Amino acid sequence: MNPQEKVFEMLNALNIEYQIINHPAVFTVEDMHLNITQYGDVCKNLFLSDANGKRHFLVVLAKDKKADLRIIRNQLGCTRLSFASEERLFKYLHLQKGQVTPLGIINDQDSFVEVVLDNDLAGKNKLGFHPNDNTATVWISFDALKKIIEQNGNIIHFVTI
Repeated sequence: MNPQEKVFEMLNALNIEYQIINHPAVFTVEDMHLNITQYGDVCKNLFLSDANGKRHFLVVLAKDKKADLRIIRNQLGCTRLSFASEERLFKYLHLQKGQVTPLGIINDQDSFVEVVLDNDLAGKNKLGFHPNDNTATVWISFDALKKIIEQNGNIIHFVTI
């Protein structure tokens, strides 16, 4: 099953409403010169690890925000944060660089990755994420995203970025 099909299968199984927009491959939010913001709020997603490499975090925030890792670290009560390696990204979420998305947690069978959601996303009706493939954007609500994460068993942290 291809990565997108797995996402859509999960969304359908959870009765989550979604919209999909196909587009050329996009590797960063900054590279996204597509006119898709009319559909909702595009999100930036960061895959981080603590200084010991024991905890891994998927940070989700609005595309225009800058993530201060010290502020996030203080709210999480962990050691210094840095970007995790591509090897770890693939090991835990089965994603490649440029495909980071909170929907990747469906590949995290052991619920190892902790998901960090910016408080400003709460209540949003349409958040845009890659469906485990950077050639499309899927639009779901914040509540749907939270439901997916909870269903998978991953820890969720709410922080102010």
